Amino acid sequence: MKEYTPEYLEHIRSIIEARDEAAAHKELSELHPADIAELYQELDLEEAEFLYKLLDDDVAADVLMELDEDDRRKLLSTMPAEEIAKQFIDHLDTDDAVDIIQELDEEDRDEILSHIDDVEQAGDIIDLLKYDEDTAGGLMGTEMIVVNENWSMPECIKQMRMQAEDLDEIYYVYVVDNDSKLRGVLPLKKMITDPSVSKIKHVMEVDPVSVKADTPIDDVALDFEKYDLVAMPVVDSIGRLLGRITVDDVMDQVRESSERDYQLASGLSSDVETDDTLFTQTKARLPWLLIGMAGGIGNSIILRNFEAGFAMDPALALFIPLIGGTGGNVGTQSSAIVVQGLANGSMDMRNSAKQLFKELGVGLINGCIISLLVLAYNYFFGGVSLATMLSVSLSLMSVVIFASVFGTFVPLTLERFKIDPALATGPFISITNDIIGMVIYMGISTMLLRTFM
Repeated sequence: MKEYTPEYLEHIRSIIEARDEAAAHKELSELHPADIAELYQELDLEEAEFLYKLLDDDVAADVLMELDEDDRRKLLSTMPAEEIAKQFIDHLDTDDAVDIIQELDEEDRDEILSHIDDVEQAGDIIDLLKYDEDTAGGLMGTEMIVVNENWSMPECIKQMRMQAEDLDEIYYVYVVDNDSKLRGVLPLKKMITDPSVSKIKHVMEVDPVSVKADTPIDDVALDFEKYDLVAMPVVDSIGRLLGRITVDDVMDQVRESSERDYQLASGLSSDVETDDTLFTQTKARLPWLLIGMAGGIGNSIILRNFEAGFAMDPALALFIPLIGGTGGNVGTQSSAIVVQGLANGSMDMRNSAKQLFKELGVGLINGCIISLLVLAYNYFFGGVSLATMLSVSLSLMSVVIFASVFGTFVPLTLERFKIDPALATGPFISITNDIIGMVIYMGISTMLLRTFM
């Protein structure tokens, strides 16, 4: 990765200011498309436009895909639909072209599609736009090499050469029958070892790993990891070959999903970037802050209703942060384990009851250890009454057990209702455990204080 020092950026800006196209073209020719995209992020829109128009169409299309979504949208907004179609869409694989078009308004989509010269490509793009972007169909491309199982090897090689002219990379050769149903994969090694075989079906590898078009992206990513694939065919409900997904497409989706889950777990209601406007960042952060504020008010109401307990022993107030913090931490730990298990496929929803009982056991063990340690501390160094010692320890054990089970139950429930379980690792768990923890603490404390005093 190239580092852009202030001196280098100043050099580039001086070239742009002088409108020296030859020098600018020389500088760009030495950079990878990803590095050019990174360079554009350091320039303003007018400067980026000047450099962009100097790129070859193929390189320009690659750079466009490397740009951040917001930067890409700004750049495209300055260009007419015909230029977008000719300079970018015509030079992109269908899956990348669909990603670009999906980011545009519906009116702009139709206009761009009308300017695509290749009718077959335009039709493929229109077909792919029908799929949900979070499914295999929305991620697949139609560029691939397909041969018929009844072809001879010489005929197969001839067809492969013709199809390969329009491809940048060849991952697999897919074999279909006369009804376009996926039958197998042709190993390239067989073209060397069996150059004169009568029919491809005699040497193909049957039953390749495939995925249906409506399969969620998360499941597709798990299959790629499980079978160590670089590409995977996509089929319809009756097994007809529709397209293929490559590993780089999956990795992009996994990264975006991870970023989204991390932000959701941090209490952000939508995706935000560091360069987003003040309004955008505020709008993303404020909802959970308001919910947290409501939770804090709820806690104050609970504590007000137990003023009698504080009057009997003011030392109870010293342990409120301990109870609330421990419950929040335990709940976040439990939910994080479940969310991770659901994400990587190591946990099955059918085993949810088993996981709940396991967390109950973990909570019981952790609760006993923590409560005993706090009891020992209070006994030797705390200087508090026996009632307070018992109240804090019993409350801690109860809160830890509850938080463990609750932190497991919530993401499992969200997953069952098709809601992103990452929500359970965020402020929701902490706020809920904090409120319930206070109710448990005050309830146990009041009961014990009335018994011992």
